[in-house]
Amino acid sequence: MADENQIKKAFGSWKIFLAIGLGLFVTGFMIYRSLSQINFVEVPEGQGSFVWIDANHNNKIDFESAAEFVAKKGGNYDEENISNSFSKISWNSSSIFWLILAIVFMFGRDFFYSLRIWILCKKVFSFSRAIIITFIWEFASALSPGVVGGAAVAMFIVNREGVPLGRSTAIVIITALMDNLFFILMIPFVFLFIDQSQLFPTDSAASFGVEVVFWSGFAIMFGICLILFASIFLFPSLATRFLGFIFKFKWLRKWRDKALKTGEEVEITSIELKKEPIGFWFKSFGATVLSWICRYLVINCILQAFLHLNFLQHITVLAKQLVLWLFMLISPTPGASGVAEYAFGELLIDFTESALLVSVLALLWRLISYFPYLIIGALILPKWLKRNRFLQKPNQ
Repeated sequence: MADENQIKKAFGSWKIFLAIGLGLFVTGFMIYRSLSQINFVEVPEGQGSFVWIDANHNNKIDFESAAEFVAKKGGNYDEENISNSFSKISWNSSSIFWLILAIVFMFGRDFFYSLRIWILCKKVFSFSRAIIITFIWEFASALSPGVVGGAAVAMFIVNREGVPLGRSTAIVIITALMDNLFFILMIPFVFLFIDQSQLFPTDSAASFGVEVVFWSGFAIMFGICLILFASIFLFPSLATRFLGFIFKFKWLRKWRDKALKTGEEVEITSIELKKEPIGFWFKSFGATVLSWICRYLVINCILQAFLHLNFLQHITVLAKQLVLWLFMLISPTPGASGVAEYAFGELLIDFTESALLVSVLALLWRLISYFPYLIIGALILPKWLKRNRFLQKPNQ
């Protein structure tokens, strides 16, 4: 079980610098690669230095092939450079509006996450405390590998806010169930609007690998949903049995009594949760859906600020984010730092021929959706630990 010293150790300042450093390093690499490789971009008619000739006769503009373009004054293509890439960025009232809206959706994500935890915890603490829990939880996730997440820390902080450990454990399990359920339900929905082939990179070799990872991940998510649902709603006694088995080992035996008590509390909580009215679950899952939609719309707003997408393109962006989220989830780096930026570039390059612009947008996305949690969490956590240091633990 997590305690204060473990929490402090888990959130060492070196991890914050590592997470930021990885993200900036990968973004820098993407920018360097986009500048060092040959890449052509379309410019207004008559303002370019090249024309397209379709050298390989595939009726497709291959922006990375020098053979496809012939030097000619007054053409409508140019070799990509910083100048013509950033000339595409129009800092007008529309772009500023969409960037502000992206920040609003980030606040919306946190609001609905806080609302969900507040509902699931039966409002035993104020909504303002729920917001603090959300920020610390996001901070934990930002410094943990995607595959690990901030679940252990979430159990600790919810417990310290007055919720028995067994119930806090069950609540964190339910949040994971709802998050995975949203992912599973969203896939069939987006396929109503777009073809599966539009989800993955255009390169056939890369696309096959991404497809394998994506559908394998989907199957795993589906399996996890079934296990989590069964452990809470069908066979809650399995939690006690599992913990009893794990804590039989000699080096874990001293925590066996505490683990068994937690398992028993999970059983009691699951019985209580099954008695909750349907409205309780609609509210909780509704908050989950709205929080994830807000999370996804951040990227849509950032792209709309500079690329002006149509409705179907926005649906495609939402769909591609399902792939992006899956790669972030299996990332071994803190908060998927580095992996997120790279996957962003690979998946969303189809919406513009400028690899440099995509790299800059990836950085902007992380500046809005990731780095703030590192700062906010680092500021909130010490005060939260100090406030809760002398509070009696509910399960003791």
